[in-house]
Amino acid sequence: MELQVERDVLADAVAWAARALPTRPPVPVLAGVLLEADTEGTLTLSTFDYEVSARVEVPAEVRTAGRVLVSGRLLADISRSLPGRPVTLVTEGSKVTLTCGASRFALLTMPVEEYPALPALPDSSGTLTGDTFTEAVSQVTVAASRDETLPILTGVRMEIEGDRLTLLATDRYRLAVRELRWNPSTPDISAIALVRARTLSDVARSIGATGSITMALADGKSDLIGFQAAGRHSTSLLVDGEYPKVRALFPAESPTHAVVSTAALTEAVKRVALVAERNTPVRLRFEEGLLSLEAGQGDDAQASEALDATLTGEAIAIAFNPQFLLDGLGALNAPFARLSFTQATRPAVITGQADAEGEDDDSYRYLLMPVRLAG
Repeated sequence: MELQVERDVLADAVAWAARALPTRPPVPVLAGVLLEADTEGTLTLSTFDYEVSARVEVPAEVRTAGRVLVSGRLLADISRSLPGRPVTLVTEGSKVTLTCGASRFALLTMPVEEYPALPALPDSSGTLTGDTFTEAVSQVTVAASRDETLPILTGVRMEIEGDRLTLLATDRYRLAVRELRWNPSTPDISAIALVRARTLSDVARSIGATGSITMALADGKSDLIGFQAAGRHSTSLLVDGEYPKVRALFPAESPTHAVVSTAALTEAVKRVALVAERNTPVRLRFEEGLLSLEAGQGDDAQASEALDATLTGEAIAIAFNPQFLLDGLGALNAPFARLSFTQATRPAVITGQADAEGEDDDSYRYLLMPVRLAG
C-alpha cells in the first residue's frame, strides 16, 4: 500500500475512527485501526469492538492499493502531532512508514487477516437534520443511568411511528422525553430500539454537525442500528431487554405550575447548592410572584435566595437533588422554565417556554422525583 493524504484530513479521520476503540480489547487486533486504500482514490479507516463499529472514507492519492492494520491509539497520537504537510503512508514488510515533512515514523503492523469483518449498515430507515438530532440526544441522555449493573437503564429508548421520533431515558430518579419530526423512508414505519446512551451521545457529537444524518434500523430479527453522514458510518448493537413502562409517571394533569427565568433559576440553584452536602437537596418554595430557595440546615452552612416567579395554583414547597435539577434546566434550551406540580411528594415536570406569559413547549419534558424531607 502506498498513498498520500492531507494531514488534517488524516488526523480528523483517525480521531473519529479511534473513538470506537475499546479501552481493554478482548483480542489484540481490536486495538488497531484498519486502513484500506483503493485505486479510485479513497482511504477507508475502520474500527470495531464487536459492539460498536466506525468507518470513515476520505480522499487520498492512492498509488498502490492495499489494506493494513496498525495501532489505533498510536496512529491517532502521531497524526495529531504532525506538521501541516501532506502525509505519505507506505507499507514496507511488517511495518508502515509514515512521512510528513521532516517527520518519519515506522509503525508495526498487526495481522490484518485476524481482524473481524465489520457489520453491514442496515437499509436506511429515514433522515433527520444533524443539529436537531444532536439537541434531542443531549436533552435525553442527561437522564440515562450510568450504572452498568442495570444495562437497560443505560440506554435511550427510540420509538418510531411514521414521521414522529421519540427519545426517552431514565435512571429511576428522573425521566427525559423528547419528541421530534423526521423524514422516514416509508410513511408507515413503526420501530422500537434501545441504544446505549454513551454510543448515541458519541455519534451525535461526531456527526451531528453535518447537514443530514441517515438512521438505519434493521428488521425485527436484527439487533443492530446504524448512522451515516458525510462519509462516516457507525453501527451499534442494541441493548437487549424490556424497557420499563415509564410514561405512566407523567401526571394526567398538574393543578399547580410556576414559570421562572431559566438562567436566573440555574444560577440561583448553583449558588445555593454550594452549601449542600453530598445527597443534600435544595428546597424550593413557590408563592405568588416569588420563589424562595434554601439549602443547609441546623448547625451546617446555610444559604437562601429569592427569585421572581409566576405561580398558577396554590403555594407549594418541594425539594430536589440540585444536580438533577440543573441537568433538566440545562437541557431545556428555552429562556423560561415551567415547573408543573401535583403535590410536594409527587414528581414535578419541567418544560420550556419562549416567554413568561405564553404556553409551554411539551416536545421536551423532564420529570424529576422530589426528595422527601425529614419531619
